[in-house]
Amino acid sequence: MGLDDKIKNAAEKLTGKAKEGHGEATGNQDLKAEGQNDQSKANIKNAGENIKDAFKK
Repeated sequence: MGLDDKIKNAAEKLTGKAKEGHGEATGNQDLKAEGQNDQSKANIKNAGENIKDAFKK
């Protein structure tokens, strides 16, 4: 997994956490769900990169 991919995934996850927190604080369920979705996408991307790394070894 490249460092740039790790940084992009971490940024997406942090953005998702921020959206989720803001949605929670303001009572905006759509924003909260969008933040959770962003975090899930980042986690899936990380899992895919880990699988690719495992097959490279």
